[in-house]
Amino acid sequence: MSANYPKIGIRPTIDGRRRGVRESLEAQTMGMAQRVAKFLEESLFYPDGTPVECIIADSTIGGVKEASAAAQKFKAANVGVSITVTPCWCYGSETMDMDASIPHAVWGFNGTERPGAVYLAAVLSAYAQKGIPAFGIYGEDVQESSSEHIPADVQAKLLQFAKSALAAALMRGKSYLSMGSVSMGIAGSIVNEQFFQDYLGMRNEYIDMSEFVRRFEEEIYDKEEFERALAWTKENCLNGADNNPEHLQLSDEAKEQQWETCVKMALIARDLMVGNPKLAGLGFEEEAYGHHAIVSGFQGQRQWTDHFPNGDFMETILNSSFDWNGRRAPYLVATENDSMNGVTMLFNYLLTNTAQIFADVRTFWSPAAVERVTGYKLEGQAANGLLHLINSGSAALDGTGEQQLNGQPAIKPFWEITDEEMDACLKQTQFRPASREYFRGGGFSTDYLTKGGMPVTMARMNLVKGLGPVLQLVEGYTVELPEEVHHTLDQRTDPTWPTTWFAPKLTDQGSFKSVYDVMNNWGANHGAISYGHIGADLITLASILRIPVSMHNVEESRIFRPRVWSLFGTEDLESADYRACQNFGPLY
Repeated sequence: MSANYPKIGIRPTIDGRRRGVRESLEAQTMGMAQRVAKFLEESLFYPDGTPVECIIADSTIGGVKEASAAAQKFKAANVGVSITVTPCWCYGSETMDMDASIPHAVWGFNGTERPGAVYLAAVLSAYAQKGIPAFGIYGEDVQESSSEHIPADVQAKLLQFAKSALAAALMRGKSYLSMGSVSMGIAGSIVNEQFFQDYLGMRNEYIDMSEFVRRFEEEIYDKEEFERALAWTKENCLNGADNNPEHLQLSDEAKEQQWETCVKMALIARDLMVGNPKLAGLGFEEEAYGHHAIVSGFQGQRQWTDHFPNGDFMETILNSSFDWNGRRAPYLVATENDSMNGVTMLFNYLLTNTAQIFADVRTFWSPAAVERVTGYKLEGQAANGLLHLINSGSAALDGTGEQQLNGQPAIKPFWEITDEEMDACLKQTQFRPASREYFRGGGFSTDYLTKGGMPVTMARMNLVKGLGPVLQLVEGYTVELPEEVHHTLDQRTDPTWPTTWFAPKLTDQGSFKSVYDVMNNWGANHGAISYGHIGADLITLASILRIPVSMHNVEESRIFRPRVWSLFGTEDLESADYRACQNFGPLY
């Protein structure tokens, strides 16, 4: 996929009055823009690990002609995010950025010499009146006019806005590739084109799963890479015990052949998503292009898995931050073609640059039930109960928690992962022969146990007739149980699948009065789990895309939405969010 990433445009606006006023503000105003650009370029990274690029307008903007010149420069430079900065009064509707298709923020300097806050209020009023929601940034403490410091609270809001706005910009124009169709009647795999196009600015691409068979038979893959990938897989991917009854177990020879198929599936799915120039040299110019997909989904069950090896290895290795080619950005693939969970994985990934765990929200284990079954009394973060997050074995290998940050289990961007951490993730994972009662065609399921103590956020996008998309999320922690307790609970489901024990943060309000309430109010059978407490960033991103948030446990002080949201009410923020999103409608 082309790495022509969207840029952040910085617009220094200024009081247009010449003969003393404007001249006295030029250095201060342009200096604000330069400091913001430097701060963001040092703090944020694109998915390939390169620093985010900021583009500053050629001059300060005192009126409509200079605003238009900045807009032309930004369009040519592929600017997808707009941040306006000023220390002074400016002419609001004359200096504002009028591009309604990209996210906007305005930082009005809090100083007493010039009325930057007055401009901030005035221009945000203009944005609201013209139907272009914009984020307002205003530091809590008064600064000296000579200050070259960006206060911590302003830094936090700049980062929260910029991360979320870049996520929206990075999605735009990309594709969701549906590999197959609807899996077992799962609603999320009924791909809704209007949602992708209207809310995310994305295309939808489709292939039938028979395309994999065609590429097997016509050898439409890089055979040199296949040999290398197969050798790496045999060396690094540990085979686990076969849990199938004896009459359903495959021979060692059949398993060897299935490993070859599974590795080919991974190569082919990646090539379908992003293309592979080496295919052109094999005479497959059309296939070399791929589908420009930033996320995909594989139906698998049942039309594929009743006959062919399942997609678990393919999905696991693509979703991970490394493979036979070393460390690299994940290729997001949703199990069972659940496009709504795929989108949620995409949101999480673009906000963090980290691999994601795709899981069933499988079981609520109350403290009483755990004690009854195992004799163990849950304690610590698990004292109020647990959610068993477990699916058919396609979670990213990063989800083992074998990477470290400040000595604690973590999931990191690929460029921060060490060789030792990559090896540790592999060593803590077994690839178990798939349950042939579920997967008649065989294959291999990923089996690992996530380390405890990681801050994580689970989220899910849902579609509701008459309402549209709704996002829900819950912050919490992964939990480590005593080995015998985990084993007893795990044996009650499919022990060949990866497990993450999750304890949500409780607030004694709404859906977060208990862990049971979290489970009982979850909108679908799947969730996307990301490292870090990123709920506030998800809420900001959702507001940019005009998607209301129905359920979250994020502290009010961390929530950052466009200023106009407050005009829909300040007491019941959830209701105000719904009304604002409905009023402004889908971003595209």
